[in-house]
Amino acid sequence: MNHSSPTLAETQSARYVFSGFRLEPDGRLLRGESTVLLSTEETAVLRLLLARAGETVSPLELKRAAWGDKRVSSDVVAKCIASLCGKLQPADCIECVYKRGYRFVTAVHRRDAEVDSALPRLAVLPFTVGYGVANYLGSAIAEETATALCGGELAVAKAVARDSIAALARRGTAPLEIGRMLNADLVLCGTLNATPERLRLRAAMTRVADGCELWIDDLMVERKQIAQLEWELVHRVSSRMNREGLSIAAVAARDVEDGGSPFRGEAHELYLRAHHEWQMHERHHMQDAVGLLQRAIELDSSLVAARTDLAHLCVAQAIYGFMPASVSASMVRRAAQISPASEDLLWVPLAWIRFHVDRDLGAALDAFARSAHLPHDEWVTRLRLKFLLSRRQFEPALDELRAAIQIDPYSPWLQAELAWALHLAGQAEESVDQVRRAISQFTECAMAHLYGAMILGWNGEAARAVELARALASRLAHFDAAMSVHAYALACAGRKEEARTLLERLQWLGRERFVMNSFDAATYVAMEEDEAALDVLRIANERRCPWFFQLLADPRLQPLSGRPEFERMRGILRTMETGAETARDNGEETDWIAARAG
Repeated sequence: MNHSSPTLAETQSARYVFSGFRLEPDGRLLRGESTVLLSTEETAVLRLLLARAGETVSPLELKRAAWGDKRVSSDVVAKCIASLCGKLQPADCIECVYKRGYRFVTAVHRRDAEVDSALPRLAVLPFTVGYGVANYLGSAIAEETATALCGGELAVAKAVARDSIAALARRGTAPLEIGRMLNADLVLCGTLNATPERLRLRAAMTRVADGCELWIDDLMVERKQIAQLEWELVHRVSSRMNREGLSIAAVAARDVEDGGSPFRGEAHELYLRAHHEWQMHERHHMQDAVGLLQRAIELDSSLVAARTDLAHLCVAQAIYGFMPASVSASMVRRAAQISPASEDLLWVPLAWIRFHVDRDLGAALDAFARSAHLPHDEWVTRLRLKFLLSRRQFEPALDELRAAIQIDPYSPWLQAELAWALHLAGQAEESVDQVRRAISQFTECAMAHLYGAMILGWNGEAARAVELARALASRLAHFDAAMSVHAYALACAGRKEEARTLLERLQWLGRERFVMNSFDAATYVAMEEDEAALDVLRIANERRCPWFFQLLADPRLQPLSGRPEFERMRGILRTMETGAETARDNGEETDWIAARAG
């Protein structure tokens, strides 16, 4: 057969991502952030197989790519492939085709460096909604549009960080000013209005450099055809940006509407509403979103976005203390029962389960490696960070945080998380400065105030800590962690009886519903009740609390160091690390990887 093979220049200018690995244009092969050492010949063979993924490549073609006209033995290609396969384990990527050659059988994502650098930076702002339009639709349609325009191989733009856009938009910052603050080239904004039967979107594209409004367009669809509205907007923007064709995500959006099921439009709208609900990070909204997502999946089992959202939502509820970790794990596993084409999206929540719930570090490392190519996203980055912090890998966590903040500089949760990471790393002065900045800049961010009360209370600012925690507990009455941290701040201020009253209230609430009491350990330590603190940690361990390992590293629990039970708890992580190293040295696959391969 006459293959249209890519040229050497084309293959060397591309970045390839597959099965948790990333082959850079300079020839470095990365698994997560670890380098896999390859010989020059192995790199050339791998690059050619990736460039022609799915095709059978003959030994002669591979030999020419790696050794050129150099005289080598006849079995040199087979030996090179065998060595390469060993270095790519546990991924089973290369298939031998009898008497014909070799074929790369794993899904491969390719991006050309020149194309990436040429794409304009696009900020898609939440659309303003008019009378009669549900509030969630403006931000939901904007987010789906940004995903379609900036995702996939046929992307027409590079995305500007959405969390920063949302935070600045909530402040009332003008669209053009948002574009300038985030170094965007273009800003897309608009207004969504409704008639009794139709939705009408007036969208406008503005060039940031000179403030010139490049075009304004009106789109109108039936009220139940929200996916069609998104697709039409993507189509028009793509056409105006002088790129042929649509992005993969845009085609998927259209297919949702064009498919045979009459329920797909309803399922998509339920997904959009649920996505908006759970992003509010409040107990009742998140629980409502679970029901909406489950209903969307029932109506359209192929709606991968709903399954992915459900998985991240369940993990989020466990982290906020709204759901037991065991229940969260069960729901994530059910959500993950989808086609292999979309499993990349779910490796991160599955990795979280493997570490915190199953206590299988090897399987967690494999899952995180398989998702290493995923770009910065709120919950992808958040779970990666919590994994690093739980393992006491503070410097890598701080590096990851600072890299994410460069991408998403006005993200409230990133700024708050940086303060917490500095606190766990023992950098007290830096953590105090950072949490003060986060609180002053992002007054609506619950985690900034939660971390602020803990950090300031520990560092001698008990009165300010009490003020922050009380205000947060009053604003979010069902956020039990806020009440727990309020008790800690009171204990730091010497108001032990008031702190004890709050702890007792939490215990009573625990008889009616699930309550995460893990943060109470620091309160008992502050009140010099070490046995009670150990009881709290014992329960957190049994419940597989997602904060358990971070709390063992928390400087506020230093007085427990040396206690036999506390040291045994710390030993759990050491045992997990040793087990993962032993399995890796023996070349063993974890049961999770083996099950997925089966």
